[in-house]
Amino acid sequence: MADTCPMKVSPILLDVGGTFIKCGDGREIPIDSGGTGSDIANSLKTAVGDVNAGDYVAVAIPGKFDYDNGIFLMKHKFASVYGEKFSDIVLSGKGLTEADVAFRFIHDVNCMLLGEITSGAASGEGNTALVTLGTGLGFSMYVGGKILENDMKSPLVSIYGRPFRDGILEDYVSKRGIISGYHRNGGEGDKSMTVKMISDLAHTGDQIALTTFEEIGAILGDTISPILAEYNIGCLLFGGQISRSFDLFGPALMRSLHGVPSLKKVAPVSDFSNATFNGLRAFINDKHI
Repeated sequence: MADTCPMKVSPILLDVGGTFIKCGDGREIPIDSGGTGSDIANSLKTAVGDVNAGDYVAVAIPGKFDYDNGIFLMKHKFASVYGEKFSDIVLSGKGLTEADVAFRFIHDVNCMLLGEITSGAASGEGNTALVTLGTGLGFSMYVGGKILENDMKSPLVSIYGRPFRDGILEDYVSKRGIISGYHRNGGEGDKSMTVKMISDLAHTGDQIALTTFEEIGAILGDTISPILAEYNIGCLLFGGQISRSFDLFGPALMRSLHGVPSLKKVAPVSDFSNATFNGLRAFINDKHI
């Protein structure tokens, strides 16, 4: 797989999520990570667009994923393309191969953190942790001048799958966690309820909605406090759509974090819309921190 950026073209930048693919040109392409292989392939191809020989494609994507070889390894999402190469999917029928088009891949949370370190809210801050709250729960750390990765180039410390109550942490701190928590606390509404609807209710003073956000703040804070203390984290950032509701879960979170002496800064990422793309640009310019 080619690993250098051809200077004659602007790179194609993709932020692949479970429900949308955000493109560097401003487009958002719907994708169903639980859909058929054909559905996923069509979404990926649409996102890449008209790719030609000499083009360069940089992709931020969640794990499990083989970031060196561009192979899907997830079973909870994108299961229908498990074991398939990203490049084979998007180049199928175009008469092109990896010899013609350069592909590089980076874990999406590591990518956002890289963008914040190089040109965002963590610039010059030293040891930094990033939590992403959305469809899932992401976590990554920058310690001692580098982003901490495991052998698969995913974040060294993962929190989403940690056992919690009758499931895992992500069942409680995520999009589905907020919705199920709202109902568990006695909130009304059917399956059409969204996090935004619950957030809007909280901002009008709805006590059940307020309690739901306070609970996820406390749960998250209790989980990450010992990790932040162990790695001497001084800056904690939040990204992802749910982080826009920091005013609702932040106070409870901060109470849970009061015992972390190294922590000096807690803030949202500098740009919710472009943080990952800033990371992709740093990545393709070989700013491997």
